[in-house]
Amino acid sequence: MSEDVLIERRQHNGQAVQWIIINREERRNAMNADVIARISQGISEAVDSGEVRAIVLTGAGDKAFCAGADLTKGVKGFAFDVDFSRPRHYIVQLFKQLLDCPLPVIARVNGHVMAGGFGLLCACDMAIAADDIRIGTTESKIGLTPMMILPYMIRSLPPRKLQEMCITGEQFTAADGLEWGLFNYLAPRAELDEKTDWLLSRVVDKSPTAIRLGKQAFAAMRDMSLPQALEYAQSMVPVMSSTQDAAEGLAAFQEKRAPKFTGN
Repeated sequence: MSEDVLIERRQHNGQAVQWIIINREERRNAMNADVIARISQGISEAVDSGEVRAIVLTGAGDKAFCAGADLTKGVKGFAFDVDFSRPRHYIVQLFKQLLDCPLPVIARVNGHVMAGGFGLLCACDMAIAADDIRIGTTESKIGLTPMMILPYMIRSLPPRKLQEMCITGEQFTAADGLEWGLFNYLAPRAELDEKTDWLLSRVVDKSPTAIRLGKQAFAAMRDMSLPQALEYAQSMVPVMSSTQDAAEGLAAFQEKRAPKFTGN
């Protein structure tokens, strides 16, 4: 199995967390078809395990989280090789998988984020970044536009800032990303792991069922009108309250003890 992506099952506060690490430091952790297939495998294994409480997506080293698609001509999975008999591009398939993923996915942004890597960042639920990184969509400098990652960027960034980024191809700072809501938190590079652990500690002890239903509702409501969202919400209340985790949470609250969630 390729070592271009490392998949590690780690323990955080007694709960399993799946770490997925793009391990192509010499290529600035750029993606190709094999890399994306391996990331997808890591997500599927985490979901299917029944024990993983969260996924952390990151890159190897400290130079790049992900520089986007591998533009090395002739390599397998070259970004612009197109098979018109197979219209589903591999990056879109990964984005759909992330959209449907019932587990919280946290981006640990260890280095610069460019082009398609920016879309990968936007597809995660939360993000923590080293405070000295830079971000950008540089496609306009080589005659392109970030087409396949635009759907996620439109949902993650202020429209005018996104247009500026796409048109100019210029890079921006981590502080800019925090201001725009792209990152939940920034940390000095030496404290990035500590900050990631801190966020994980606030995630893994919560109800997997509540998180799963909440992510589903978030994705659905985002594209609804307000009246539609209100109708959807009220229909989901009895579903949510009928779960075992909801019963356990209420019982734990009444008995003044810590809940023991099972994800059912």
